[in-house]
Amino acid sequence: MMNQSEPGVSPGLVLFIGVTAISTGAIFARMADAPALVVAAYRVGLATLVLAPVAMVRSRRELLGLSSRDLWMAALSGFLLAIHFAAWISSLEYTSVANSVVLVNTNPIWVGILAPFLVGETIRRSTRIGIGLSVCGGIVIGIGDIAVGRDALFGDALALVGSVAMALYLLMGRNLRRKLSLTAYVVLCYGSAAVILWGCVLAAGLPVAGFEPQTWACFWGLALVSQVIGHTSFNWALRWLGAGVIAVALLGEPIGATILAYMLFGEGLTWYKVVGGALILSAIYITAVGERNGE
Repeated sequence: MMNQSEPGVSPGLVLFIGVTAISTGAIFARMADAPALVVAAYRVGLATLVLAPVAMVRSRRELLGLSSRDLWMAALSGFLLAIHFAAWISSLEYTSVANSVVLVNTNPIWVGILAPFLVGETIRRSTRIGIGLSVCGGIVIGIGDIAVGRDALFGDALALVGSVAMALYLLMGRNLRRKLSLTAYVVLCYGSAAVILWGCVLAAGLPVAGFEPQTWACFWGLALVSQVIGHTSFNWALRWLGAGVIAVALLGEPIGATILAYMLFGEGLTWYKVVGGALILSAIYITAVGERNGE
């Protein structure tokens, strides 16, 4: 626990709510009967609509005082976030929820690999260990998906693309996040991602209306539950709990999503998924804690 006055609500409870909320993302995306790009566009678009009025009230001066360079950086971060959501949500059409959410959560490892090239940091020992474990885990999952078919392997690859995009998003957003409040930063990134995704949706001529009520409910579930509640809970908890605790808690997303997928879709767990997933989750944990402790 960090040395700050006690909040009115238990940080542990808020963190649990956040883990539960973010675990629903893959489920809502799978249940939405719409193209993956449309699902991604509605997720960030609706979340932006909800958060924008709050940002204009609380962070109006910050937003109006941004330089053109800051705006370009925010747009670039949003572009990477758009790639993350588009690739990851597309992966759910080809591979299992368990494989998708485990692979897309490998971003701490990619951050460790890319940081030396983008921000001049050295690759830590924990990152090297994490890379080795994640490669082994990926090979195990890949061997299992070869038996399933090429589509599953393609879905795994899309999830990894989404993870790399998220790592780049986090690295690119570091400087901008230091200048802006959470609300202003999130609205800028979500907003620019929404503009990019909606531009792609319209350019591709994809359907944007006429969906069944279940699909509309999934769009709002992604925006309100997975995005606004889930991500906001983690960011709020960072004030009271160490980043290492948050990083470990994030490992609950693959577990929660896998349990929900089993209950709702009947997706079983093979030994390949269990062993490969366990290796990758261990890699994420070691890398995230090492990042926090500077090891």
